[in-house]
Amino acid sequence: MQIPRRRSDEFNVRDDGPLYLTEEGSKRLKEKLAHLKSALPNFIAEAQRTAAYGDRSDSAEYKDAKSTLRRTHRQILNIQDQIKRVVIIKTGPNTSGKVQLGSTVLLEIMDSARSPQAGEQKTFQIVGPQETNPDKGRISYQSPLGAALMSHGEGDSVTIETGSGRKEYRILEIK
Repeated sequence: MQIPRRRSDEFNVRDDGPLYLTEEGSKRLKEKLAHLKSALPNFIAEAQRTAAYGDRSDSAEYKDAKSTLRRTHRQILNIQDQIKRVVIIKTGPNTSGKVQLGSTVLLEIMDSARSPQAGEQKTFQIVGPQETNPDKGRISYQSPLGAALMSHGEGDSVTIETGSGRKEYRILEIK
């Protein structure tokens, strides 16, 4: 039997760049860190309790407790690293007149290939990739639509290629 090997490039991929978050996103990240740190003593106690049973090599309960403890430590380190890299997205009045991080944009879907959505209006807030939620109107500045909108002003049209074809949007308002 061959032992499966970890591909080091899959697990060691790190993003050292800035982490763009809104104030709320930064607060949620800090709350998650506090929650994990408060749960850590319980996980340590559970690992110690199961270790006291004796033979650790055959104890599934010990292995589970140890795995949970390792995962929690890894999450804490990851979140601490993310918090160091947070750049807060400023929201509020847009004085530049251009779409930027934190902007809320009102778009009109243009008639491209007789789209049934033509004329429909949609509102999106431009955020970092960690806070995207298209159902709630939050798209990443790295998404095809978000990237196309960046640095454009009111009245500009942008076109993106999607899996279902080409879509064209007109910027009606930037907040």
